[in-house]
Amino acid sequence: MKNTAATFLAMKQKGEKISMLTCYDYSTARLEEEAGINGILVGDSLGNVMLGLPDTISVTMEDMITFGRAVARACNNTMVVIDMPFMSYQVSVEQAVMNAGRLMKEGRANAVKLEGGAAVCPQIKAITDAGIPVMAHLGLTPQSVNALGGHRVQGKSEEGAKKLLEDALAIQEAGAFAVVLECIPAKLAELISSRLVIPTIGIGAGAGCDGQILVYQDMLGLFSGFKPKFVKHFAELGEQMKAAFRAYDEEVKAGTYPAAEHTFSMDDDVLQRLY
Repeated sequence: MKNTAATFLAMKQKGEKISMLTCYDYSTARLEEEAGINGILVGDSLGNVMLGLPDTISVTMEDMITFGRAVARACNNTMVVIDMPFMSYQVSVEQAVMNAGRLMKEGRANAVKLEGGAAVCPQIKAITDAGIPVMAHLGLTPQSVNALGGHRVQGKSEEGAKKLLEDALAIQEAGAFAVVLECIPAKLAELISSRLVIPTIGIGAGAGCDGQILVYQDMLGLFSGFKPKFVKHFAELGEQMKAAFRAYDEEVKAGTYPAAEHTFSMDDDVLQRLY
């Protein structure tokens, strides 16, 4: 059965946790769906992990559409949420609705996600009024990392915590069906989750959220460099992949691959007539 905004709400009401991962390609999306993941986020994090960019700022609508529809083709049951990239919704309400519509029509999204609190409530309301489900995003919002002063935990002060709670209530009132809480103290995330009717999806926000999301390359250990505190490696596929690449390289150079079992045969009489 297809996971939808209604599914997420019902899961929260029943006390069932929601699982989400990022994804950016068809083959990985199929694996995530087969594993039973409830929701896939085609995040603008693709700028970092797929395009090699230093941030998410340069990601375009065309990027999100291309990667989004590849993921959507693989998903019959998993909900597909596509990020609205930087400056695709901030300029005006009309721009936000138009671009959200593109992600639904061209990207084949089931919902869109945008960053921000009270400031983007007019956009959230207009998009949802157009029949498009919206997932909000509070806390550490990567598109605003320059304004936030870097990748830092948000909401640790009384003022910051109060602002996050107010923003969460505001985006709920505007019509968001869920909200991602990123890099905020666990107790604050638990408080926000208890105050909201809509589900919270945490990343670096503790176990008190209604669900969790991770960048799939992070949780599979595909990067050997920076590892955020909140990331757990559920596998070390990066090391396994490097070992496989080395083995392939060695066998090709040694002439042991391809072996007889990897090759096709033909009738020797046919071959003889070619000489």
